[in-house]
Amino acid sequence: MSYCRSFHEVISEMEKGTCAFPAVDAHIHSVDFLQESQGLQALAGRMDEAGITAAVVFGLPVVKKWASCEPDRPLYYLDDNARCYAFVSTDDKLAEDYLSLDGSLRGRFAPLLCGFDPTDRNAVFHVERKLAVHDFWKGIGEILCRHDDLTNLTMEETARMDHQALLPVYDLAGCRGLPVLVHQNSSSVGHHDRFEYLHEVKSALAAFPGTTFVWAHCGISRRVGHKLYHKMVEEMLSEYGNLFVDLSWVVFDQTVCRDHVPKKSWLDLIGRYPDRFMVGSDLCGHFQLLGTTMARYNVLLGSLGELERDMVASGNAVRIWGL
Repeated sequence: MSYCRSFHEVISEMEKGTCAFPAVDAHIHSVDFLQESQGLQALAGRMDEAGITAAVVFGLPVVKKWASCEPDRPLYYLDDNARCYAFVSTDDKLAEDYLSLDGSLRGRFAPLLCGFDPTDRNAVFHVERKLAVHDFWKGIGEILCRHDDLTNLTMEETARMDHQALLPVYDLAGCRGLPVLVHQNSSSVGHHDRFEYLHEVKSALAAFPGTTFVWAHCGISRRVGHKLYHKMVEEMLSEYGNLFVDLSWVVFDQTVCRDHVPKKSWLDLIGRYPDRFMVGSDLCGHFQLLGTTMARYNVLLGSLGELERDMVASGNAVRIWGL
């Protein structure tokens, strides 16, 4: 067998993953870091193949620069040392794609807007203008705050969840009934004995109790973690009734599971707060691996009771994002 044929068969097998239970992908980007995409029509087809009923979809508020010193065009923010910069037009691209769908397909998507600089105090005015143009936005996010290497590679000042520029955005979101999805690391990659940035999360949650927040990846990122991470998440859910979390990206394989088996500590936590967790793929613009990415959650969902499973797999996302 040729190498090319073997490689094709491996990729084809990876694309066959299917959700064992009806699920909502609560975290997926419509574009990649070059603002390119296969489109929502293609995503809908992959959702059908994977057993995914609906998706919470949003662009990317940054774009990766192709620097003059780099011979190869980067496809991902970690491909080289070139910086990323704010890209406000990501919402326009998503809106155009969304409006091109027929009505039945539109109902399967909850589009969020995210195209603004979270360190610019003009951000709230940009959000207001975008909300005035289209009435289909279901929320705001993913707002990229502290994000390990991406923070280091993004131009301008460091974004953080309690940045002064974001406070009026949260207030507006609460008044409009729009949930907010935020990526904010709980700590830096250098600290695994304490949650260095958790106070910034708490500050935002406490200041806007009427705003619903979804904490992307439970605050986990590459090389960010803690041996008792589940205890911190439980304390946060107990203290802040406006906080929800998604288990997308590296948090699932890095923290929730061990050797593809969910840890008992996390199963117990989800069992105590089944109405506060969601699952998602965190794919960016290219959706071939949607099925296998979402099928990872089968081992978790299959370990939950029927009621808890339905909430985590789909019910919470449907309720929060208005699907």
